[in-house]
Amino acid sequence: MGINDAIEELERRKGRALEMGGPDKIGRHHDRGHLTARERVEKLLDPGGFFEMGMLVHSDIPGMEEKTAADGIIAGFGKIEGRTVVVRSNDATVLAGSGGRNGAKKSRHLFQLALEKGYPIINLGEAGGARIPDIQGSDGLSSMTPGANYGTRTRRVPMVATIMGECFGDPAWAAAAADFVIQVKGSCMAVSGPRVLEIAKSEKVSNEELGGWKLHSEVTGQVDRVAENEEDCLRIVREFLSYLPSNADEPPPVVPDEGDPDLGQEALLEIIPDQSSRVYDMHRIIKTVVDRGEIFPIKPDFDKSVITCLARIEGYSVGIIANNPFYFAGAMGPDGCDKCCSFICLCDSFHIPIIFLHDTPGFLVGKPAEEKRMPGKIINFIEALGFSTVPKISIIIRKSYGMAYSNMCGWNMGADFLFAWPSSDISFMAPEVAANVVYAAKIIQAEDPQKARQEAIEEMRLASAPWRAAGQAYLDDVIDPRDTRKTIIRGLELARGKHKGMSRRLLANWPTTF
Repeated sequence: MGINDAIEELERRKGRALEMGGPDKIGRHHDRGHLTARERVEKLLDPGGFFEMGMLVHSDIPGMEEKTAADGIIAGFGKIEGRTVVVRSNDATVLAGSGGRNGAKKSRHLFQLALEKGYPIINLGEAGGARIPDIQGSDGLSSMTPGANYGTRTRRVPMVATIMGECFGDPAWAAAAADFVIQVKGSCMAVSGPRVLEIAKSEKVSNEELGGWKLHSEVTGQVDRVAENEEDCLRIVREFLSYLPSNADEPPPVVPDEGDPDLGQEALLEIIPDQSSRVYDMHRIIKTVVDRGEIFPIKPDFDKSVITCLARIEGYSVGIIANNPFYFAGAMGPDGCDKCCSFICLCDSFHIPIIFLHDTPGFLVGKPAEEKRMPGKIINFIEALGFSTVPKISIIIRKSYGMAYSNMCGWNMGADFLFAWPSSDISFMAPEVAANVVYAAKIIQAEDPQKARQEAIEEMRLASAPWRAAGQAYLDDVIDPRDTRKTIIRGLELARGKHKGMSRRLLANWPTTF
């Protein structure tokens, strides 16, 4: 075969790969409201820069070569906002996206390159699990095991996974191993699909019940954000990566902010109600303090009593953990502890400093919490906090009681700086409750029990004000609420120190799921 004939054959083979599962299957895919695997890659990446790897790969099963374009996986390199990324996209038009041996081989090679070269990994998921007959038999199963290194990237690069259709098997494993997961409404993530369950267990269940977005965003916490549609999902991927470095050897990118650090800070005096029993939304305080009032929520629907989000302050990426009194008065349960552990690991692994904003009456107590191993969850949270080595600033906004004070990076918990607002309340429990415990007998025996109780409460309230802690060097300072943003900016500048804010990454091996 001469060179011209060879080039013609190359063009024919690449043209066939670009056809994916063929016009009919692509049409049906579009009719269901989905983009194809190639369209997703094109919309995600900066225009014109996709460098595809393994386009000519196909199944190694005889007779399946022409039916398995790219072996069902579109993979390669591209750029997002000028930064190189690695992307893999399951092609659901090729045998429902089921995975074959050669597609898996291509993926492993690409992911290894990403780790070695320091590029973020993005998995655009829609696949029906491992391909049969490829995985059947002792040789088939042995040839398609993921290997001991699956998921052990030790967070050297950020990994993002999307759930954009039916995701069983491989795309579910990719999501479980990822740092950040986005699920599109109407999609499903599970180990096996409803048809397999019905055959194997006579269990009838819908995709939505088995692994829909409400289950994973609100109940399991395995999804970090929910997208309205595929375009929204790809936008969220790009936005998330803008807060992170390309790899663990770099600091996060800085986006210059020209804003006045004092602008709008007067609003902080009006957000918190005068009555301590009244609720408010902590998001308002966060948005007042950060650049342009913009935050990037993570797991916003999973235990809403605690907020975890990314933001920028003076252009630098920061992570924020804040109690939200709008839900359960800001009392975290087991899910909240898991949420905070996961977030601390993300921030610490990629050199993102953490700001803690306290307003909590403690942890949730009772039988349901104990059934979900509440003590163990609290200590896991403490352990993650103890291992974290990024700069940390902790600010007591209103109240901080009991063990939750420690978990929110209180005194002696590794904060570089610990501050309090002058109206803050720091103690083991609320003054109203403590008065009843400590002075119960005195109150009962008093001539005027109501007056005696009020006096006891005032005594407890005085003790829990920040002045004693500040006087005994348990607080670095008590600050005017209007100085919160300025204090954080200066505190972070000092906390970065000689290591420039780079973490020792002691949490890089912590599991990505809980």
